Amino acid sequence: MSLRYRHLREISVSLSRIFLGNHLQQSREAINLCSSSLLGPVHHSGNYRISDSRILDKEVHSQRYSQVPNNIQVTDESTPLLVDDILSFIQSTFSELEGPDHCWLNRVEGDEDHFKKDGIFLALAGQFFENSHIVSMIEKMKLLQQKYPELCVLGFHSGNSIGNAAVQTCFIELIMQEYITFPILLSNKNFLELESGACYILFRDMMTPFIYHEKDLDLGMLNRDIEELHMQQNGNVVNKNSSSHNLKNTWVKQAEVIKEPDLSSPLQNMLLYFPGCISADESSDRIFLSDSNHHRIIIMDGNGKIMDCIGSSPGFEDGAFESAKLLRPSGSFYHDAEDCLYIVDSENQAIRRADMKRRVLDTLYPICSVNKSSSIWTWIANKIGFATEIDSKSKEFNSQLLAFPWHLLKSVDDSFLIINRRFETLWIMDLTSGEIKECIEGFPNIFETYGQLIMDKISLLKQMPSDWLQSHINANSSPKGLPFASLISAVTTFQNFLVVSDTVAQGVMKLDTESGGSSNFQFSNFGILGFPYWPSFYLERVYPNAPPCGGWTDHLQSFSSLPGRIEIRLNVDIPMDVELVEPLQEGCIWRQARGAATEVLGRECTVGSSEKVGVAQQWYDDLDNLAFSTPESESEITSEDSYTSDVKSEDGRMHIDCAVNTSPGTSEVIIYAALYLRLKRDPDLKEDSRENDAARIADILDPGRRRGIRRDACIQLLKTNANLRDLIFMRPLHVRIKLDCADHPKADNGKDIILTNSNMEVNVTLDT
Repeated sequence: MSLRYRHLREISVSLSRIFLGNHLQQSREAINLCSSSLLGPVHHSGNYRISDSRILDKEVHSQRYSQVPNNIQVTDESTPLLVDDILSFIQSTFSELEGPDHCWLNRVEGDEDHFKKDGIFLALAGQFFENSHIVSMIEKMKLLQQKYPELCVLGFHSGNSIGNAAVQTCFIELIMQEYITFPILLSNKNFLELESGACYILFRDMMTPFIYHEKDLDLGMLNRDIEELHMQQNGNVVNKNSSSHNLKNTWVKQAEVIKEPDLSSPLQNMLLYFPGCISADESSDRIFLSDSNHHRIIIMDGNGKIMDCIGSSPGFEDGAFESAKLLRPSGSFYHDAEDCLYIVDSENQAIRRADMKRRVLDTLYPICSVNKSSSIWTWIANKIGFATEIDSKSKEFNSQLLAFPWHLLKSVDDSFLIINRRFETLWIMDLTSGEIKECIEGFPNIFETYGQLIMDKISLLKQMPSDWLQSHINANSSPKGLPFASLISAVTTFQNFLVVSDTVAQGVMKLDTESGGSSNFQFSNFGILGFPYWPSFYLERVYPNAPPCGGWTDHLQSFSSLPGRIEIRLNVDIPMDVELVEPLQEGCIWRQARGAATEVLGRECTVGSSEKVGVAQQWYDDLDNLAFSTPESESEITSEDSYTSDVKSEDGRMHIDCAVNTSPGTSEVIIYAALYLRLKRDPDLKEDSRENDAARIADILDPGRRRGIRRDACIQLLKTNANLRDLIFMRPLHVRIKLDCADHPKADNGKDIILTNSNMEVNVTLDT
């Protein structure tokens, strides 16, 4: 019996070495294969133990189970059942955002098609906090998410109360800091028994899971397994020896529509949303602020007056400042001799260059071969996705590819030093050619070569108040021994001040180096920023009735009228406890007419009474103007005066004017406006009201009224601000006016038509 038992154990060990992490074949084939002692393991995720009887049980079902590391104590009978329980639990939560034992974060409400039960899934599971490797694992998830858009990526955090506002607050901070776009599932249950660890789980059709436990897992392994599952799903044969897709070459141009984090979306309505980095041009009195999670560079003077803005929405597109696209810009460096601002485009893994005189953004790295022709057909080809993108022979396809760069420093030899946030990798780039000359791995090696340059930046930070520094320490982003290293791009010198971007209070602070006094920048001239992109996505689409779940409307009103010119005036009442930071500017207003109406630029414009209105003709006219316009004429149109004309507010209410020409039929006029507000100061208020102020701001920031734990978590974050009465936030105004126009009245001769002029007033009260 003992001999038989020993033989059985040998067979079981051989089975585990062959089939763990590989598709199990039929029982007979497996026994035949395990008789060969020449076969070793295909690949490993550490040292593993699993029940012999469980392997044999699961062979019949052709399941795929991964391995469990030695440092995790599990019983022989529980491991496969544990994997089954995880997959079953994840699948059971797809149909609802919240349940008794789960809660989805960062998932769009009403998006039932995001998870297809027959798709390929990659989950980052375990404990997301008190884990020094979690940021590295999240970055790998994001790289795979970029490379495989069809892959369903999610996070799975177990073992904490789903009703704990502190946990939700930590997740909002993590999502903001790391720009996590995939949904995260919280569970009350503790499935994995990982007190301070995390792992990857790869599976298809809620079956055949791989589990990878290494903190420094090679992406090539995950890449091969994803491709194998993808081929199996499509019924194709996989050549495991081929490596046509190597995830060391991670750069891909981002899709035109960028998915953004949903959990912290109410915080988008703050003036600044994770202002990560800052630089300055003292000679021209310019400060360059990376408003990272708003995907733009704000250019302001030393008094906080906004002078210009680079970037319109998330993406990857060169061009004029108003139309160019960035994806989470971070570190920047102003080159005085060239009058250019070099920008780290972190999520695009690129280096961009902004010509400050021409107001044009282009890409220094990776080298692109986009046709630079200015013809209308080239413009159309670029917009519909037929433009040439990346030169396949260029230098970006190599092992030194940028991966989520963050810091940008200039060395004495006119090279750029590009460093990731965790100081694990430094790339040396030639400033002229944009080529990466060298890559240094590991913080000790980086510090050995460029330690003095890093310490010079850290010495600036040490002049900041100690309590401010302590509140900004991020252990996951700074190397050991230098807790403030991740902030070296958040501080710059400007005249007699240190200027610091504050990602906790979502503001910018300046410290007088002589007196030691500090104050926050008071921003102005918001019309330069225009109407922001994030509340306007629904405006770009056509819906028969109303926007889907997630959109909001402050005011909806219908009118019947005769065809002709209609003058519309919006009278907007501002709540008593808030105030406009400055009068509303035309640059912050977006008007649009649909259907049998077309917008006229302002009430003062005069249009001939015989003008015929047609939406298609208007579109062709705009296209002709674009085709035959010159860059000079376009720049003249977008002069500063067109952005800064104030909207009148003579009676205490805010007024927005709009004029449209209408034809018989139905139409809709849509007006968006960005109102920059703050809470009014109350001199009689004696008791500490930070909790009430934070709750009030949280309600205003989220006009869609997503209540519950999400609101409580936002309140906790807002309370970290130094003075909530100084916090500037944006309240988007959304008004829709429906028009139903009868046929044209006839003239006395019965042939000519009569166009009428009419006026409409719409009274709007902000529901805040």
